[in-house]
Amino acid sequence: MRQIDDLDPAATAELRALFPHTGKALVLGVTGSPGAGKSTLTDRLVAQYRAQGKSVGVIAVDPSSPFTGGAILGDRIRMQGHATDPGVFIRSLATRGHLGGLSRATGDCIRVMDAMGREVVIVETVGVGQDEIDIAQLAHTTLVVVVPGMGDDIQAIKAGILEVADCFVVNKADLDGADRMVRELTAMLELRHAVREKPMDHDAHHRMVRAKAEGRPVEAERQGPEEWEPPIVKTVAARDQGLPELVKAIAAHHAFLERTGEKAARERSRARSQFLSLLRDRLLRAGLDRLERQKGKLDEVAERIARREADPYLLADELASAAS
Repeated sequence: MRQIDDLDPAATAELRALFPHTGKALVLGVTGSPGAGKSTLTDRLVAQYRAQGKSVGVIAVDPSSPFTGGAILGDRIRMQGHATDPGVFIRSLATRGHLGGLSRATGDCIRVMDAMGREVVIVETVGVGQDEIDIAQLAHTTLVVVVPGMGDDIQAIKAGILEVADCFVVNKADLDGADRMVRELTAMLELRHAVREKPMDHDAHHRMVRAKAEGRPVEAERQGPEEWEPPIVKTVAARDQGLPELVKAIAAHHAFLERTGEKAARERSRARSQFLSLLRDRLLRAGLDRLERQKGKLDEVAERIARREADPYLLADELASAAS
């Protein structure tokens, strides 16, 4: 995993060998604002799954050190209680400036832990803003962690991160405002559900009329695909309160994914996203390598742009066309 984190091309052959042995682990994403207690929650989730006899992998995506580019490793410090447990493997990754809260190496490290036989892999994001939604592309179940007293509470959370939630965790629920947070999340989910409901189309109306005439239940004609309603779980992670309920909610979501075929659909979406990401990376690397082989070409391009002799858009298109 060190080679993966360092973006070492030598890791590719090993990843290819491991790939057939992946696809078995349950992948959980833990995201939310800074200070929400994500690391403590992750630590206690590990304890819950270990109590069930399951092996666990943890990928803690830390902010990069501005001096070394490496992970600050704060999450591994907070999870020292599992350091001697052979059933737990913890790896910190540096964001290295990557947007979306996840390191570029995260997906590959998930596959390595999956191939290692880890039954549950927990990915904790850096939590540096509301746009940290890349986790939904990697996890089967995404936990969005919030705490009471977040400014104007629900107004402090933007829609992007809320849309990725498979389960809301109101952590530090012993603080004032926890019940208010639950009420506001509930109201938000009800509003979102109402907005998503579509008017009945012409064919659906006729199916209802036909069902009524034939004495069949009308509601059967109204029903569409089963949808998941994200539960709201109150926890005090530091005292293990609410953790068993959270694990049950995660299990219920996984059962829903299996029952409805949504798990396979998410796997296809994840495969597409990861393939395109890998392809973009390969194409970018090939283009940059080509530039480096042409001594002075990049300096020449920069000079022409700086003098306004050519625009960067045209030159980029020309170089991309030449490389293809």
